[in-house]
Amino acid sequence: QVQLVESGGGLVQPGGSLRLSCAASGVIFSSNEMGWYRQAPGKQRVWVAAITDGGITNYADSVKGRFTISRDNAKNTVYLQMNNPKPEDTAVYYCEAYPMPKWGWGQGTQVTVSS
Repeated sequence: QVQLVESGGGLVQPGGSLRLSCAASGVIFSSNEMGWYRQAPGKQRVWVAAITDGGITNYADSVKGRFTISRDNAKNTVYLQMNNPKPEDTAVYYCEAYPMPKWGWGQGTQVTVSS
């Protein structure tokens, strides 16, 4: 059974920084393309960033140049470095397979960007 556990969220000021982590278990992590997604209050969940098993990255236009996705296959973990966050980045953040989520969503980690 695949388990995804997101962590690292919290309250951050606009212009600050935050790093999210997602630890995976029960899956051959290194052979899967991984993505970060987010869901803001009252909105649908959307894709944010993705990274291939070889480390090639891709970003939604809304976060390009501010967020960085990375992975550590030895630790079965994917990260999302959030620099210069904006209030509109406030959401619950999730990781899952990309481009097609297939394992079931974890509990997510709440990120609130506010001064």
